[in-house]
Amino acid sequence: MAIRLEKSGDQHRINLEKDSSAFYREIKINLDWSKGGFLKSLFGRAIDLDLGCFYEMTDGTKQLIDGLQFSHGRGGDRHKQTRQGCYDSKPFIWHKGDDRGGSSESGETILVNPQGVNQIKRMIIYTFIYEGVAKWSETNAVVKVSVPGNEDVVVEMGQQTSNKKFCAIAQLDFGGDNSITVKKLVTFHDGHSDCDRRYSWGFKYSAGSKD
Repeated sequence: MAIRLEKSGDQHRINLEKDSSAFYREIKINLDWSKGGFLKSLFGRAIDLDLGCFYEMTDGTKQLIDGLQFSHGRGGDRHKQTRQGCYDSKPFIWHKGDDRGGSSESGETILVNPQGVNQIKRMIIYTFIYEGVAKWSETNAVVKVSVPGNEDVVVEMGQQTSNKKFCAIAQLDFGGDNSITVKKLVTFHDGHSDCDRRYSWGFKYSAGSKD
């Protein structure tokens, strides 16, 4: 059984100490969505969502990770520091890769190393439509946070009608006590910088592309 956060602001606290094996098995933050639907039938292509995150460490370091950063081979495997992050050392966060074109059945996934959870302060999980018009109602997008030994926490986007192409779906707050609190956001923005201003990250931006 999963914990579903129904309304914006709903939250659920996960205790990693509930199961000691949780410290040796990866935490998964997965974005999945409908790869077909009306857009595919009309334009002959699948819906392309991208998963990313803002993160802040307890030492004040702030950064973001998404597919625009590590396209063109600018990423790497989980054991090295690249624009995809790093699983074995700071930030203990690693994006598995871009599901461009929607061919994957499992969407896109960010991994968090439970050995580093007390060095992470917060994350905001977001998704954006890379190209085309905003048709969120066609995506049926769902974010699932999976922590070993705990019930999955699920945030469903629902039948949204916003014409903005960037959505902050969930916030993860790390308590420094081997706990993670997942909070439903589902707020829509004009892009990374607009979301940044809403949640006070303070980054500077330039245009990016996966091509």
